[in-house]
Amino acid sequence: MIKDWDDLPDSLKTDYVYKYYKILEKKKIQLVMKRLFDVVIAIILLIVLAPVFIVISVLIIIDSKWPVLFKQTRVTQYGKKFEIYKFRTMINNADKIGTQITTKNDTRITRIGKFLRKLRLDEIPQLFNIILGDMTFVGTRPEAVRYVEKYTEEMMATLLLPAGVTSEASIYFKDEELLLSNSENVEELYVNEILPKKMKYNLKSLEEFSLLGDIKIMLKTVMAVIKRDKNTKTSSTDKSGVSF
Repeated sequence: MIKDWDDLPDSLKTDYVYKYYKILEKKKIQLVMKRLFDVVIAIILLIVLAPVFIVISVLIIIDSKWPVLFKQTRVTQYGKKFEIYKFRTMINNADKIGTQITTKNDTRITRIGKFLRKLRLDEIPQLFNIILGDMTFVGTRPEAVRYVEKYTEEMMATLLLPAGVTSEASIYFKDEELLLSNSENVEELYVNEILPKKMKYNLKSLEEFSLLGDIKIMLKTVMAVIKRDKNTKTSSTDKSGVSF
């Protein structure tokens, strides 16, 4: 679903955004179907994954006590701020003792957190964000306010739709933490190099939006996670075939 042009925030009323707005305006029916799809699948997954939710919660408590969930202010459709939910994978108040960008081997990540992040299980609580309407399954990943403030006028077009759990950019940059870990200035690398590259994928996704395309990206995400897990297991096995 998308608002009328006159009802958009002034920050989105630019010639750069208008190009993408006109594309999406022609796909209003698919956008309604996208929202219905999101709600139905999110509810089904919450029911099916309820036992997993409980098990992960217990493991987090055993590993690093409370809280189980991590909340952080992010930006979604039309520049609206919202609280994103994730299973906590880092030590409590980690965002207050370091950057908001996580790198590979970040010392703030807990033991169970490493496992959850590898399989993206920390994203499960975002099903609540989807039902509330702040997020969608496929769309531009929600950024923190400080990074949205650095968007170019064209990047602002990604705020025409709700933030997503996954996207083509998320798949392509699945090893983002590794890329950032080799930098002396993580924030500068992310803002000046990685973010612009991710946005090219996100803007292209707006141009080519379709519900079928969303479903394909969801399937590609699952396959990418499975492949990544297999690669991790392979790399942790020595020549004698013994895992460690």
